[in-house]
Amino acid sequence: MSEETIREIFLNADGLVKTSDITRRGFHNSVLDKLIKQGKVAKVKHGFYQWVENGEMTEAAIIARLFPAAIICQESALHYYGYTDRTPQCWHLAVNKDSSKSKLSLNYPPIQPYFIEPAYLELGVTQAIIDGVAMRIYDRERCICDAVRYSNKMDREILNQAIHAYVQDKHKNITKLLDYANKLKAYKKIQTWVGVWL
Repeated sequence: MSEETIREIFLNADGLVKTSDITRRGFHNSVLDKLIKQGKVAKVKHGFYQWVENGEMTEAAIIARLFPAAIICQESALHYYGYTDRTPQCWHLAVNKDSSKSKLSLNYPPIQPYFIEPAYLELGVTQAIIDGVAMRIYDRERCICDAVRYSNKMDREILNQAIHAYVQDKHKNITKLLDYANKLKAYKKIQTWVGVWL
């Protein structure tokens, strides 16, 4: 079997394959090692590889493919909505608290998982197009609730900037914000942090 056949396997999988996709077609693992040395394939995480000869997949495409159930949250979501001008150093992803930590290990791109109780995980989930890829993301109100809930773990400058930007956002929904705050047991904190600006 030729290298062209392997390339087709990658192309048919949108550029990202598992080791089993290759071995199932009759190739040995050593073929991947050879292609990595030639700079045609790169290891994304254990058991996952991408074809890089014609340009690497975007970070968004890799995240969406490897973690389709993950939700963009915290600083990554705040940045998407324009609530902070500081570019996150990694992708902040909300995942089910029962998710395997080893499956969230990546060589690239860097991610920061947040393990969320299933009862709260889907609250405020919407969709965004990032680098041409449809991704799950928390809406504005959930982002602000989470920022305030975890204020002791967040950079104070980012938190203040996010709250001020939200208050000035014409798309904000205060009723929804307070509803989320109530459900997330953060009503008093939201009143303290956001209420003074409304």
